[in-house]
Amino acid sequence: MEARLRKRAAWVTRQQRYFAQFLPRTPERRFVAGETHLYLGRQYRLKVVPHVKESVKLTRGFIVVQTHRPTRPEVTRELVEAWYRDRAHIKFPERIELCLGLFPDPEAFRPKGLIVRQTRQRWGSMSPAGRLLLNRRLVQAPVDAIDYVITHELCHVAEPHHGAAFFDLLDKVMPDWERRKQRLERAMA
Repeated sequence: MEARLRKRAAWVTRQQRYFAQFLPRTPERRFVAGETHLYLGRQYRLKVVPHVKESVKLTRGFIVVQTHRPTRPEVTRELVEAWYRDRAHIKFPERIELCLGLFPDPEAFRPKGLIVRQTRQRWGSMSPAGRLLLNRRLVQAPVDAIDYVITHELCHVAEPHHGAAFFDLLDKVMPDWERRKQRLERAMA
C-alpha cells in the first residue's frame, strides 16, 4: 500500500496544484463603496450615492448605485443583484444569437427558451425539451467565456451526452473552447 502511495505522490501533488488554481480567490462581496465587482469580465468599483430614486448604472469604471438608504449594504446588494439579472436578460440573448452563427444550420440548434437563474454549481444546462438555463453569475464572466458556455450547451441540442460526438461538434464550431473554459474558471474563481 505504501509503495503504491509513494508511486502516485507526484501525480497527487500535480493534481492538487492544478485544482488549487480554481479555488475561490475573491473574498465574499460586502456591497460597500470602493469594493470591486465584475461585469463581462471587467472589474468595476462600486460607488454608492444617496438619491431619492433607486437605480444602478455603469459609468466610467464604476457601478453607480443610487439609493435613499446608502448606509445599508443589504439594500445595495439587492439593487446590484437585480441589475445583474436585468443585464443577463439583455446580454445572454445577444450572445446566443452570435453563438448560433457558429453552427452550419443555426436554426437546428436554437433553444426553445431561456431561463436565467442563480445556481450553485453549473454555469449552464440544456433541458431535454430544449430550454437553455444560464447561471445569472455568468454575466460577470468575460464575453468569450460566456460564449463558450452557451456554445457548449447548444451542442447538447444535437448531442445530449459528453461523448466523442459531442466533443467533435464542439471542436468543430469552437476550436478554442478549452482556452475559453480555462479563462472562465480562472476569472470566476
